[in-house]
Amino acid sequence: MPITDYLERNAKEFPFDISLVEINPEAEANARHTWKEFELIEPNPHEAGRKEITWKEFDISANRFANLLLTRGVKKGDKIAILMMNCIEWLPVYFGILKTGALAVPLNFRYTADEIKYCLKKADCSGLVFGPEFVGRMESICDLIPKVRTMLYVGEDCPTFADSYDQCVQYCSEKKPAITITDNDDGAIYFSSGTTGFPKAILHKHLSLTHAARCEQNHHKQTRNDVFLCIPPLYHTGAKMHWFGSLFSGSKAVILKGTKPEYILKAASDERCTIVWLLVPWAQDILDSIDSGQVNLKEYQLDQWRLMHIGAQPVPPSLVKRWNGVFPHHEYDTNYGLSESIGPGCVHLGLENVHKVGAIGKAGYGWKTRIVDPEKNDVKPGTVGELAVSGPGVMTCYYNDPEATEEVLQEGWLFTGDMAKMDEDDFIYLVDRKKDVIISGGENIYPVQIEDFLRKHEDIKDVAVIGFPDPRLGEIAAAIIELKEGRDLYEEAIEVYCMDLPRYKRPRVIIFADIPRNPTGKIEKPLLRKRYNAENIVSTEV
Repeated sequence: MPITDYLERNAKEFPFDISLVEINPEAEANARHTWKEFELIEPNPHEAGRKEITWKEFDISANRFANLLLTRGVKKGDKIAILMMNCIEWLPVYFGILKTGALAVPLNFRYTADEIKYCLKKADCSGLVFGPEFVGRMESICDLIPKVRTMLYVGEDCPTFADSYDQCVQYCSEKKPAITITDNDDGAIYFSSGTTGFPKAILHKHLSLTHAARCEQNHHKQTRNDVFLCIPPLYHTGAKMHWFGSLFSGSKAVILKGTKPEYILKAASDERCTIVWLLVPWAQDILDSIDSGQVNLKEYQLDQWRLMHIGAQPVPPSLVKRWNGVFPHHEYDTNYGLSESIGPGCVHLGLENVHKVGAIGKAGYGWKTRIVDPEKNDVKPGTVGELAVSGPGVMTCYYNDPEATEEVLQEGWLFTGDMAKMDEDDFIYLVDRKKDVIISGGENIYPVQIEDFLRKHEDIKDVAVIGFPDPRLGEIAAAIIELKEGRDLYEEAIEVYCMDLPRYKRPRVIIFADIPRNPTGKIEKPLLRKRYNAENIVSTEV
C-alpha cells in the first residue's frame, strides 16, 4: 500500500478533521505590534500567524498539484525537487509529486546555490518547487540548470524565471490522477546530511515510506486523539517520518516555525499537543529557560503532553534525567536512524525502557540489527563494532553512485558507519561515528563518551570532541565547549573535572566556543575541523 493511499483514506474517513496546522509566532508578534502601533482591531490569536487545513483539503491540494505537474509533462519516474521552509503547503506539494508517480526530492534549505545546482543535477531533477527565501540563490543558477524545465514558486511576488504555484493550481482538477503506484515503485530521493562529506542522493521506494509510517505508529502508539508537534525541517527524513505516524493514525499535526522555548511550550499548550519531538539543543534550552525563570510553566496547559522523544544524535543521559525531573509524567523515547534507513526507527529505546537511557535501544518494528568487526563478523556483547541494520526501510541505492552503494549495502545489510556495542540485555549503545574515532597512541578514543562526560558539568551547555593531528601520538582529543549563558569557566577547571576520565581520554586541547549543529541537530564536526587549525593551538598536557 503506497503512502499516498493513507492520505486518500483519511480524506474519505475524516474529511472535516484538521490534518495540519501551521503556527508562525513571528507573524503573530508582528500582527500584534501593528495593532498596538496603529490602534487597529486586535488580531485573533487563532488567526494571526496560524493556518489550518482538513484532511479533505490536504488531499484536494495534493491532487491539484499533481494534475498541474501532469499538464507540465511530468511523468512517472521523473524527479521533482522541493526547496521550501516548513509551511502548510510543504506536505501537499510532497504528496502531489508522489501522486504523479514522480519522485519527490527534498533539498536542505541551508544549501548554497552551488550545492542546490549539484543536487538538482545529481538527482536528474526535471522540476523544482521553491519558496521566497531562495529567490536569490535560484536566480543565480536558473540559467545553469537547463534540465529543470518546470519551476514553480510558492509565495507572493513570483520571480520572472518561475511560475506562481498559487495562480496555477487553482485551475487544476481536484480529482485523483489515474496513475497506478505500487510499493515497489521509486518514491523519493533524500540527500545525506553531509556531515561526512558532500551529500549523497539516497533512493527509496514507496515500500520504505509506508514502512516508516507503520514503524512510527507502532513505536509511539498514535491514535486519532494525538496531536504531534513538528518543529524540525520537513526536507529531512526525521521530521517527515515522525509525522507519518500522524498520517497513519489520521491525527492532527502542528508545524511550528520557531524553536524558542516559549514558542514550543505555547504551541504545545494552545494546540493541546500530546507528542513532541525535540532535538537535544531545544530540550536543553527549555530546561535552562525554566531553571533561569525566563519561562514559567504555570502559564501553560501541558497536562495532555504524554511523550517527548529525541533523535538525530546521541542523547546525554543527564539531559533525560533533568527532563524527567521537570516533567515526571512524560514518557520518553530515543530514536536512531539514517536517511539511508528512511530516517528514525530502525533502532529505538522503547517507551517502557527509560531505565536504559543512554542506549539507543533495540531493533525497531520490522528491523534487524548486527554489530560487526572489520571483516563483517558479529562481535560479542560489550565489544565495539560497526552497527548494521536490515529491514523494509533500507534504501535501494545511492542514486547514480554504484561504488558508494557497494561500500555500505551488502547482502541486504546497511552498514551505518556508526560504532556501537551491545549489553547483556541486547540494548545497543552508540559509541561514535566510524570516521570520528580518534586513534591516539594506538588507543581508540570515542568522542561521544567524552562529550557525555563533559555535558554533566553544570556550567556546560554543549560540547564537541574532535581529533587534532599530533606528531607523537598521531591524534589528540580536542574539546570545543559551549558554556551556559552567564557562566564562566577556565581551562584549569576543565582539566580538574576531567581527572575522573582515564588519562588517554582526557582532552589535550580545550576551546571555549559555540557548537555548530545542522538543522537535524547533528554536530557539524567537519566544519569544526576546518575552523580550527591544529598547528596554531598548543595542547594541554594532562
